[in-house]
Amino acid sequence: MTDEHKAALAEGRAQGRSVRAYLEALETHKPKRGRKRTPATMRARIAVIDSSLADADPMSRLQMVQEKMDLHQSIEAAETKVDLSAFEDAFVAAARAYGERKGISYAAWREVGVPAAMLTRAGISRG
Repeated sequence: MTDEHKAALAEGRAQGRSVRAYLEALETHKPKRGRKRTPATMRARIAVIDSSLADADPMSRLQMVQEKMDLHQSIEAAETKVDLSAFEDAFVAAARAYGERKGISYAAWREVGVPAAMLTRAGISRG
């Protein structure tokens, strides 16, 4: 195997890692369907749980304690800003060459959730 071939393989693996990391980040942080839960509405639910805990039977109390813990985690996650810029920059650098090499169309990128603006930045066009 020549050095050029090894370099091409390494470049392909690096492009694949960049594309995979961006797509996984998109999937992890995509908006959920349905009514949005804000930190304020979650805090209101915690207040309702706190007022109901004293009068609850043991099984209900167990469920409410778990719900309260889940709500605290959700509040923390909602208030944490996620910076996708590093993933976006790596994606932009790799996506065009990766897509051309793998035969991935503009429509396929869009179907998996890549925003049109990101494809434009990467130099991927509809035609």
